Amino acid sequence: MNSRTTRAVIALLAVAVLPTANSFGQTRLTLADAMRLARTATPAARAQVSASEEAGERIRQARAGYLPRIDVTESVQRGNQPVFVFGSLLSQQRFTAANFAIDALNRPEPVTNARTSISVEQPVFDAGLTRLAVESAEIGRDLVAASRLGAQQDLALGAARAFVRVLQLDSAARATQAAVEAAESDLARARARRDVGLVTDADVLDVEVHFADMRQRELATTADLAVARIQLNDAIGAALNDVQVLVPPDVPAASPAADSLVAEAQVARPDRREADLRALIAANTRRSAQAAFLPRVAVQGGWEFNGQRLTDQQSSWIVGAQVQVNVFRGFGDTARIAEARHAEARAQAERDGVERAIEVEVRAALARLDAARGRERVGQEALTQARESQRIVRDRYDSGLATIGDVLRAAGAVLDAESRATAAQTDVIIQAVALDRAAGRL
Repeated sequence: MNSRTTRAVIALLAVAVLPTANSFGQTRLTLADAMRLARTATPAARAQVSASEEAGERIRQARAGYLPRIDVTESVQRGNQPVFVFGSLLSQQRFTAANFAIDALNRPEPVTNARTSISVEQPVFDAGLTRLAVESAEIGRDLVAASRLGAQQDLALGAARAFVRVLQLDSAARATQAAVEAAESDLARARARRDVGLVTDADVLDVEVHFADMRQRELATTADLAVARIQLNDAIGAALNDVQVLVPPDVPAASPAADSLVAEAQVARPDRREADLRALIAANTRRSAQAAFLPRVAVQGGWEFNGQRLTDQQSSWIVGAQVQVNVFRGFGDTARIAEARHAEARAQAERDGVERAIEVEVRAALARLDAARGRERVGQEALTQARESQRIVRDRYDSGLATIGDVLRAAGAVLDAESRATAAQTDVIIQAVALDRAAGRL
């Protein structure tokens, strides 16, 4: 396969795996836009919104404990069970002296009772359980909000990684394309020198093998770039066949002071907020367990309508109050209080652990960002040196002072240096985003 045919295959592959701008249009996408879309436009982001709304409804459920409970019951029964007949006749206000007869009491005639009942119960004092339940639901809502913020930051970080991956592979695709063009030029130079008897066919074969390797790399990189673009579109909630024109971000040259960044993270990080809220939930659970020893007071009322048919019912009513005091339940309540105290101590210890983990993560992210910046500087210097070395080797080869192996090694060194330099550049971007994530800024 000659070089022209190879270029045609690569072009066809690009058409097959990448949608064209004329078909679907192109969209300029910045890193900030990608992270914003990941936080708002993806199915995972929409699921988080629903989770927040669920938590809000749980607060309404808890507040229902302050309101009265009203039940309406409608039933129809028929039978000759003595107690049922006796009670039904009394409720229907149809009981007579004849019903005191022994035979009538022991073997009554079947009776039908249609009963309509309305009952009302209003808690007066429930040992603070409703208030604690509302507080727990509100803390749960705040916990979901903190968890949602953390999940949004994770989505943003994932989108940033996909964004940087496309940048890296796009640069790699250009580098491999340049390597193919350079290999094609080297092959033409080797053939020309062979034709005039300066080198042998073995040199030409070596360059042809190198040329084929560069073509394979170009094909693989093109396919990887197509997959990375699809993954980026998935991460930002865009149509999978969209073509995003990425705008490389600017990364600040200097890192903030570690101590100030740690202090900022302790306030802004959602997982620190979650740890604080879990400690509050544990304290709330302990207070709820302690409330088991307090009395509970409620007032009740009921209305009944009883009759043989719904149209001839007789009414009756009853009102009352109830006080319930926990005297002894087999030490289960004291065990629950002890359990809640241990859970509260555990939550506080976990909160301290989260605080230390945040500091470790921030300082580690700063170190990785500084290292990435150093690799970027070294990578650019190495790339400049590799390109200059390649130019010198080619000149020496044209002058007969270098072998074709020297030329191929120089070409490989340039491609490797370009790959490392690109990886270092993109690593600076992702480490800067990771530092923002560690500081709770995303």
